[in-house]
Amino acid sequence: MPIIENDPWREQYFEQVRCPKTVVIPTDDGDAYELFPKARWVYNKLLIAESQGIRCAPHGLVPPKFPVFSKPIYNMRGMGTGSCVIRSQQEWHARQAPGHMWMEVLSGEHLSTDVAVVDGEPVWWRHASGKPLKGGMFDYWTIHAEAKSEIEAYCGRWLKQRLDGYTGIVNFETIGGRIIECHLRFTDQWPDLYGRGWIDAVVTLYGKGVWRFKDEDRCTGYSVVLFGPHGVSYKVDRTRIRELIDEYPEVSSVQITFRDDKPLEAHAMPPGGFRLAIVNCWDLDVGFDVRDRLALRFWSTGHKRIPRGRRTETAAQMRGRQAGRSDRIKRRDEDRYRVPPSGAGDRERMDRTS
Repeated sequence: MPIIENDPWREQYFEQVRCPKTVVIPTDDGDAYELFPKARWVYNKLLIAESQGIRCAPHGLVPPKFPVFSKPIYNMRGMGTGSCVIRSQQEWHARQAPGHMWMEVLSGEHLSTDVAVVDGEPVWWRHASGKPLKGGMFDYWTIHAEAKSEIEAYCGRWLKQRLDGYTGIVNFETIGGRIIECHLRFTDQWPDLYGRGWIDAVVTLYGKGVWRFKDEDRCTGYSVVLFGPHGVSYKVDRTRIRELIDEYPEVSSVQITFRDDKPLEAHAMPPGGFRLAIVNCWDLDVGFDVRDRLALRFWSTGHKRIPRGRRTETAAQMRGRQAGRSDRIKRRDEDRYRVPPSGAGDRERMDRTS
């Protein structure tokens, strides 16, 4: 399987895909940087901003006005790590750091876009937007079925001018229609939501330089995330996760997004929380239900509780499902996964963050 996947919980998307040994496909920025030396300059975020005429400069050059957005010029492990808004000259002097840059603050829709590219020409697009939480977390992502014509026109022109000759997948992060990051790989969090045969088409793209994907069953999908507090050791019975997928036809996959054999601090996580699991699905309310049920299966060795979030509408309100179904399932799971009280009281059930 020459599709390079560094996260074992995402190997499920590629282990059944036939890929020639001579074809190497990255899903991580570090691997992409090594594989594409002519195009690796895109990981320089200062060059990305300059290529679009966005007002920017390295730290050491004082911005003409504030606020500005500050971030590392290169950051291969967690592209948003070390970023912040600097609101005044006083704050600017306190926050200057080697290897960082500033740029004007952009506003507008924040999108993640995967593009299939053949010799610098875009041939397929898919866009996603996230619902942000505090501390760099996202409650869930919507993988949109519809096109985004303005983004596609803008990024398409940029591709033709800046990545002529490149063949493969490109991921853009944009705000208000301007590119803030570019990656030489696809988003490996939700490739199963792109449709049947998409990974096979990616293999053909990297192997033969052509794009053959019919995209006949395109529909909106959702990637729902479960977070817990930092500094807690989590345990879950991974062998019982499959039963959740089997029970809900609307669920495509579940990822348990940490390794038991790896120290907590060695996982790349947002500052606001520790990512426990991801539910990929085609129905948002089902994704919420499965996230609730997953949360009941996580146990910690500490006494911290993940705070509950709030939904805007229930599944029964939105789609007329049988009211109370989720509550009955949840009560059943609470009974099944409740740990009897012990003298030490050193384990407790975890509720979800949202």
